[in-house]
Amino acid sequence: MLRGECWCWDNLTDYYPEVEPQKFSLPSPLPKWPQGKGFGTGRICLGEIEVVQITKFKKIWDCSPSFGKSDCVSFYKPDGIPKGYYMLGHYCQPDGEHLTGYVLAAKDLSADQNSALKLPALQKPLNYTLIWSSDSQYNGSGYIWMPNAPVGYKSIGFLASVEPNEPDPDEVRCVRADLTEKCEASEMMFSSDSFFQRNQFQVWKTRPCKRGMLCAGVSVGTFFCSTSFSSGDELDVACLKNLDSSLHAMPNFDQIHALIKHYGPTVYLHPDEIYLPSSVPWFFMNGALLYKDGKNNGTFINSKGSNLPAGGVNDGKYWLDLPNNDDANRTIVKCGNIESAELYVHVKPALGGTSTDIAMWIFCPFNGPATVKIGLLSFALNKVGEHVGDWEHYTLRVSNFSGELWSVYFSEHSGGEWVNGCDLEFIEGNKSIVYASRNGHASFPHPGCYLQGSTKLGVGVRNDCARSKYYVDSSTKYQLVAAEYLGEGVVAEPPWLQYMREWGPTMMYDGRSEMERIIKHLPFFMRFSVESLIELFPTELYGEAGPTGPKEKDNWLGDERW
Repeated sequence: MLRGECWCWDNLTDYYPEVEPQKFSLPSPLPKWPQGKGFGTGRICLGEIEVVQITKFKKIWDCSPSFGKSDCVSFYKPDGIPKGYYMLGHYCQPDGEHLTGYVLAAKDLSADQNSALKLPALQKPLNYTLIWSSDSQYNGSGYIWMPNAPVGYKSIGFLASVEPNEPDPDEVRCVRADLTEKCEASEMMFSSDSFFQRNQFQVWKTRPCKRGMLCAGVSVGTFFCSTSFSSGDELDVACLKNLDSSLHAMPNFDQIHALIKHYGPTVYLHPDEIYLPSSVPWFFMNGALLYKDGKNNGTFINSKGSNLPAGGVNDGKYWLDLPNNDDANRTIVKCGNIESAELYVHVKPALGGTSTDIAMWIFCPFNGPATVKIGLLSFALNKVGEHVGDWEHYTLRVSNFSGELWSVYFSEHSGGEWVNGCDLEFIEGNKSIVYASRNGHASFPHPGCYLQGSTKLGVGVRNDCARSKYYVDSSTKYQLVAAEYLGEGVVAEPPWLQYMREWGPTMMYDGRSEMERIIKHLPFFMRFSVESLIELFPTELYGEAGPTGPKEKDNWLGDERW
C-alpha cells in the first residue's frame, strides 16, 4: 500500500452540502418496446448469475492533483440495488460531466440450477487489501480497497471509502472464476502525476479483453486502479462471462425496427459535397462494372448484385469500377444519387449480449480528393485521396437492460471514437446527428474541421463537417441486411453483401509532386522537406487498394476500433 501526499481527497459532505452530479437523460422518454423475450426487461441471465444495471449512485469522495481540479474524478457507490442482488464494485468517472455510466449487480442462481457439485456463483471476499490512501490537509482522507477473493473466485471491482477501517465483507461479492473472463485497462481517468515513480496512482476504465459479436465477455462498469501498472500487465480484477448461449436479451425482429425508428440518426453531408451517397442497386443499375484480373473489359452488374462472385476472401482477382470513360454515365455515377441513398444495417450482440450494436453502413460511389491544412493555409489536392466505392459507418450501442441508447461510434477513416449520449447533438427526440466529412465521408459528432495528421503542428488532412440540404434520415431510409443471432433466414441478406472483393480499383498517386506544389506556396519559414511533409499525413493518402465491403471489415465480427 502507498500513501500519496501530492494530491488531495475531498470528502465534500463534511464542508458544504453535497451537490450530486445529475444522471444524463435522453431528450425524450423511451417508448414501450414491442413484446419479446428478455430485451428491455431490466435484468439479464448470464447462466448461473443474473445481473441488473445500476445507474443511480451516491458520491463517496473525489480526488484531484493538489495543483488544480482539471483532472478530478469522483468515486461512487451504486444505489438502489434490488433485494437479492449484490454489488460487485464501486464506480468512478471524471468530474464536470453528467453521470453516464453504470455498474452491474449480481444475483446467484446456482442454487436453483441443481449445481450441488459446484461452489456458489457468488461469495464474500475473505478480507481487503488497502491499495492506496491519501491524507489531505484540507479535506480528510480517502482509501481504495481491493477485495481478496476466496480460492476459485475472482474480484470484479474495487471499493472506495473515507474511513481507515476495512469495509464489511458483506458489502461486495466475488464471482466464481469459471463465470468470469479477463478484462483490460482501457481509458485512463486519473493519474496522480507524482514526480516519484513509487507514488504513481492511476485509475482506468475497464473492458473485456475479447470483444465482438461472438465473444462472451460482459463489462461490469467498475474501475481498475494501481500504483505499479504497466501496459500489458494482467489485471487483478475480471469481467463477467455470459454462459447463456440463447442471447435471450437481444432484441427480436420487431424490436430492431422499433429501435432504428426511434434512434436512427440523420446523416448530414457538407454543403460543398460533390460526391454524394447512393443506394447500392442505383450504383449497379447506372453502369458500375465488375472486372476480373487478366481481362480488359468489365461486366455489367444486375441490381441485386447476384452475378457478383460470392463468398471466399479478398484475393485481389476481382474489383468494381465506375462506367467506362466514354460512358456518359460515368460522371453521373461518380457524383452519386442522394434520393436513392439508404443505410444498410447490421445488428449484432455486444459485451456478451448485454448490449446491442446497430452498425449503419452508407455507400458512396466515389471518395473525392483530400484537402490538406498547414497552419492557417489549406490546399486542395488534385487526385490524392480519390478512390471508387467508399463504405463508411457509424454504430449505435443500446443497453439490452432498458433499450436506452448508451453511445454512438463515429468511424473516422482508420479509427474512430465512442461518444456518450450526453455529448451527442440531437435533431428530433432521441435521434442524433452524424456529420459526414466533405469528400471523405468520415463520420463526426459535431460540425467543424477535424484534422487527420499532426494536430500539434496544425498539419494534416482536413475533415470539414457542416449541415446542408444534403442529408439522409436513417430512421426511415434504411435496409436491415444482417442480424445473424436471429437465426438463418430471418433476415434476407442481399446478394451483394456476399461480395468479399474490392469495390474499386487500386489507386496510386504521385504524392511527391503534389507535396512539392504545396511547398512552393508556403512562406519560407514554414517550408518542410518533401519527406518530412509526407510523414505527417496518413499513409493511405498516397495510394491504396480498392476498399472492401462491410463483411470484410474487422468490425463486422469484432468490436469497433477504440
